Amino acid sequence: MTNHIVLFEPQIPANTGNIARTCAATNSPLHLIEPLGFSTDDKHLKRAGLDYWNDVNITYHKDLAAFLDYLDQRPLHLITKFANTSYSEIDYTSDDHFFMFGKETTGLPEEFMRENADKCLRIPMNDEHVRSLNLSNTVALVVYEALRQQNFPNLELTHHYEHDKLD
Repeated sequence: MTNHIVLFEPQIPANTGNIARTCAATNSPLHLIEPLGFSTDDKHLKRAGLDYWNDVNITYHKDLAAFLDYLDQRPLHLITKFANTSYSEIDYTSDDHFFMFGKETTGLPEEFMRENADKCLRIPMNDEHVRSLNLSNTVALVVYEALRQQNFPNLELTHHYEHDKLD
């Protein structure tokens, strides 16, 4: 099982850098659907991803149609505040999963979401107080829920450091 993170036309380099770091920590491939709102050489992108950027398996897709051709019939989950199903209600214990997140300003294309309403998932939140959650936080919530259900495959549940603060 592999959990793939898919960003549709991301616009903020710091978010994508933070998401790249999460992908490195969780062994999750990152898919970037173009056009991007920044250059991947952007210093803010590199700073947010620190030295983890080279440890991420990144695939670029020229547009949504190219990504969907690549996806084929594999499970796709659209993360959106407009969904009626919570992300925590889904069973992620089999197959590869592709979690698609929309761009920071407008989310995923409305027509695409309507055509795939059965694939839309929501993170519960108080909509009276905020419009949306931060993209990089949202990615972390969703991928760690999938990993929790999968018993954190290939991740260290504990680690001993040379100068461990708890020793």
